[in-house]
Amino acid sequence: MTKADLIEEVSRLAELTRKDSEVIVDTIFDSVVRSLRVGDKIEIRGFGSFRTRQRKPRVGRNPKTGDRVEVPAKKIPFFKPSKELKDLVNSGATPAMPPAAAPAPPAPPAPTSTH
Repeated sequence: MTKADLIEEVSRLAELTRKDSEVIVDTIFDSVVRSLRVGDKIEIRGFGSFRTRQRKPRVGRNPKTGDRVEVPAKKIPFFKPSKELKDLVNSGATPAMPPAAAPAPPAPPAPTSTH
């Protein structure tokens, strides 16, 4: 799913204009990025959490020349899915559409008289 697909889905499900849906999706993404930049953790119950992890400086190699390159320390975004999200992904069920109910058992045949 792309960002455009997500905007289209929000527009369809919330019965909003595409422009309004785009503002909503952009606002959510911008809020997540702003929070991660300042070191905050974002937790969305039933979905997962976002946070940053610190990577230590290291020595890497230029793949073209093989020269040693100093790679500085940096923060990287990290997502940890919730147990509920993992279970939904592994069960194949979708949260928006509950699994179909089992079909009702057939009605017993009507009694017939043999007079």
